[in-house]
Amino acid sequence: MPFMKITSKRQATLPVETCEALGVGPGDLLELQARTEDGVRLWVLRPHAAPSRRWVGSLAGKVKPVGSHAMRDIRRSIAAARHRERPR
Repeated sequence: MPFMKITSKRQATLPVETCEALGVGPGDLLELQARTEDGVRLWVLRPHAAPSRRWVGSLAGKVKPVGSHAMRDIRRSIAAARHRERPR
């Protein structure tokens, strides 16, 4: 029977056999569900479908470059926006 060890940071490594049986790998989510059967507390592990990430990168090539991300340029942009917002 495979065992798991809990680290001082409450992390656990699942045995290879368990991961293969669940069909999970690095980055996958597992849902934990507590059950009591015949007076014994059990934990059920179920693979949890990760949210779809198909939208990532969907705007590539459709947006204009914004320019520099240098702190000096960011501060200059903020100062210009504040100057435009002042009531006259």
